[in-house]
Amino acid sequence: QVQLQESGPGLVKPSQTLSLTCTVSGGSILTNDYYWAWIRQPPGKGLEWMGAIANTGSTFYNPSLKSRTSISRDTSKNQFTLQLNSVTPEDTAVYYCARAKGPIVRVTTKRSDYDYWGQGTQVTVSS
Repeated sequence: QVQLQESGPGLVKPSQTLSLTCTVSGGSILTNDYYWAWIRQPPGKGLEWMGAIANTGSTFYNPSLKSRTSISRDTSKNQFTLQLNSVTPEDTAVYYCARAKGPIVRVTTKRSDYDYWGQGTQVTVSS
């Protein structure tokens, strides 16, 4: 079974950079025809697709977040990361990493489009 686990700070101050790591076990982030996504859910709101990284290392971003977002990976650790710069309280959300079937990266927040999800991690942006 593939398992994903988010890790990182639960509290970030405004203007700082949020860095989260998704650790994958039971499967490789290099496996062909899968991609790995970051999705978040602000309190009381729906899911927001942030971006994804394919098994090739190609990255894709939500245009509304692209200027502040960077997704990368460490293949030796089977991890991929999210960096979100210049955070504000509007970035407070539960952040999820998830896996979806490729090869085409789809912009989707439909839960069933992802075969594996992390449990999510709460991130609060506050001074």
